[in-house]
Order: sequence, then structure tokens, then C-alpha cells
Amino acid sequence: MRQIVNRFIKKHSLLLNGETVIVGVSGGPDSIALLHFLKEQEHSYNLTLVAAHVNHMLRKEEAELDYMFVQQFCAESGIIFEGANIDVLSYQRTHNVSTQVAARECRYRFFQEIMIKYAADKLALAHHGDDQVETILMRQVRGAYGAGLAGIPVRRRFSTGEIIRPFLCVCKDEINTYCETQNLAARLDQSNLSSKYLRNRIRNKVLPILKEENPSVHLRFQQQSELMLEDQLLLEELAEKEISKAIIRRRDKELVLSITTFNHIAVPLQRRGFQLILNYLYKTNMLDITTIHIEEFLSFLKNSRPSGQIQFPKGLIIKKSYDECTFTFNRITQTTSYQLDFPIPGIVTVKKGNIIGEVLEALPDANLNGNAIVCDLEKLTLPLTIRTRKKGDRLSYKGLKGTKKLKSLFIDNKVEREKRDDWPILVDGNGEIIWVPGLKRSTIATISSETKKFLLVYYKESN
Repeated sequence: MRQIVNRFIKKHSLLLNGETVIVGVSGGPDSIALLHFLKEQEHSYNLTLVAAHVNHMLRKEEAELDYMFVQQFCAESGIIFEGANIDVLSYQRTHNVSTQVAARECRYRFFQEIMIKYAADKLALAHHGDDQVETILMRQVRGAYGAGLAGIPVRRRFSTGEIIRPFLCVCKDEINTYCETQNLAARLDQSNLSSKYLRNRIRNKVLPILKEENPSVHLRFQQQSELMLEDQLLLEELAEKEISKAIIRRRDKELVLSITTFNHIAVPLQRRGFQLILNYLYKTNMLDITTIHIEEFLSFLKNSRPSGQIQFPKGLIIKKSYDECTFTFNRITQTTSYQLDFPIPGIVTVKKGNIIGEVLEALPDANLNGNAIVCDLEKLTLPLTIRTRKKGDRLSYKGLKGTKKLKSLFIDNKVEREKRDDWPILVDGNGEIIWVPGLKRSTIATISSETKKFLLVYYKESN
């Protein structure tokens, strides 16, 4: 076993000379074997070892005995010991997560604190080959995708350094044999025998069948894991290049995509690109991505409806409006309607700028665009008002027979749904729509050769 693990360490460059290594130690055979093994390598690599143990306070007296056992083992072996008692159940209630998730998050938070305290280079964990088989099978059952299907990585960035797993190349039986030959005592967690958890059911029922077919099945799964991770890294590089072309803008906790550009990307890269987007948004709070999440998103983008939204875990909202798809953690806020008197001449400040009215004796020379209109002042029914839309709003404009719903006008011009409620509208004293800035000017009070007083109204958006 020593030879196998040492070759594995060298292959993946898991240990370098002079490093400080934190070892996660539960007190079970796997972690005790790892701590003992690394202690043997201490002089070869000039290592500084620190054992980190967490009492999750879930098994009461048994957990307290585990704590004292690891502490005593370290004292006898001349290893620095760091321990913590963490109320996992309290954390679970506060954060509304499962007991397993709560325990893991508390444990890794403690590991991070210890790595920072010692400016450590590595956090060594005792996951072994059988754990790898179980993890890959669990993730396949749950519909994982991409890197998730590769199972447990040999190494990954964490805190001040990396997490390493030197025992992924050996199975549980080899670790047990190592403990026996080295006369290593260890604590046993009876919860590992329960069929309550999927991992335990795979361990106790599925894994024995696989080992009957191939006693070295853990090596085949580990090889598969490494190959899949290599493939995933290449595909992620390609996906990142393609997705960058589709990004319209991004900032902290928000990203906007061009749907048209995204839909022209090859589907395998779309899937991985979606994962990269979620990695960027969730950061360390990343959720487990499954094929259900991915297919829900791709179907959402491809359906014919021009707008809509879906909600993802932990408050992420994905919404689309015509060609834009926005990822944001900022929940859509309800807009407040308004109705403001518009003095002539005068100025009215609205949410995104100012609407200004000027009375002129002649037609202005300036070129009028969608943000300005000219009316015959004497044909207007006063007073004028600036307001937000109302149910049933309609208007008539040049070239249109009859009237058109304001809602339809917004849709025709691809105005995002959340912008419609804030859009300023100029209406006359009869409540008739004169102008929808940027979109349409009605036929009310149009100028002619007989116009004597011109009302210039223009909308100046704020920067």
C-alpha cells in the first residue's frame, strides 16, 4: 500500500518539500491510517503536520470519545492537534439545510480557519477508492453532469492552498489491512452501517457486487474520474471562449446574455457554459448542478415566448425579454405608478430622466427623433399629465386604422416587461394618450400650416 500511495502522490505532485499539511481526522480507520502514513513521510518531505478534528455534537458521548481519542493519538505521535466542538443541529436550523450538508459546511469552515491559522499548503483528506466508486454512482443516480460525474477530485483549490486526497488509489480493504499491520486502533462510527443514506446503501449492497466482478474496480473508477476531468477542462476552455461572445454585460451577482448568440453555440458547450455562468454567480455558494437544471434552462431559452422567468435555488432568478437573458439575485421589485401634472412650459422629473415642455413661435429647426414631439398648443385639451400606463390604454397614430392597445405597442417594440410599468406617457385633459416617448406619437394636436403656437416636448434620459 505504501508503494501504491507514494506513486500516486508523485504522479499528481500532491506533496512538495517543506509544506505544512492539515490532516482532517475523524478518528476512523481511514483518517487514522492517513495521519499515520503522512507522519511516516514527515522527514522525507520535511512536512509540518497538523491534525484537525471536529466534534459535530450529533452522537453525544460517542463523539466526545472520538475527540479524546484523536487528541491522545496526536499527543503520543508528536503531532499538533486542533479540535473544535460545533453545534451542527443549531447550524442546520439556522441555514435550513440537511444534517449532512450542515455537518460538511461546519467541518470545512473549521478546516479553512485552521489552514489560515497555520498558512497551510495542503488539507489532506482520507477519501479512498471505494468512496470514489460510491460518489460517482450516487451522482449518476441523481443526474449530475460534467465535472460532477467525475466524482471526487484528487486535488482542488481550497483556502490558502489545496485539498489533496492521497488514498483515492487504494480501497477500504487495503486501508484496514494497513491498520492491522501497523497496530493502529481506530474509532468506528455506527451511523456508517445504517441504510438511511444512499451512500451507505450503495456501499453495503452495490459495491460488493462490483468487487465480485472486478476486485480492482476502484482503480477503474479512479482512472475514469481523471480522464473525465481532463476532458472537462478542455471543454470548459472552449465553452468559456464561446460564452464570452454571448455576454452582453456582467457585474457582481448579475449577468446578461444575448439569447440569439447563445443559441448558435454547440449544445455541449451551451451546457458547460451554463455551468460556468452559475459558478461565476454562486461563487463559493455553488449548488449541485444536475441535468434537470441544465435542461430546464435550455428549454426556457428555446421556447417561443418572448419573455418569462424561472427561479433557481438560493434566490437566483433567470429571466428573458426578447433577445436578452438576465441572471440576477436581485428580486424584481414592484413598481409604483404615478400621475404628475405637466406645466406648460415646464419640466417633470420621472424615474429615468426629465420630460421638458417649451412653447415656441415657430417650428423648431432641430431634427425630431423618438424622444421629441411638436404639438399644436391651441388644439390641446389641457391640463397635460405625465403618468404610467393603465389597464385598457389605447392610442391612435398615423397610418393606423382605429386604435391600438398600449400593451400591444410595447410588445411590438420588444419593451421588456418590467420596464413597461415605469414608462412615462403624456396624456391630455381628456385622458387621451398624446405620446409614448421613444415609441409613438398619436394623431392628437398635430401641427399644420395654420399652427401659431408650437409645443415642443422632449424626453431627456438621465445618465
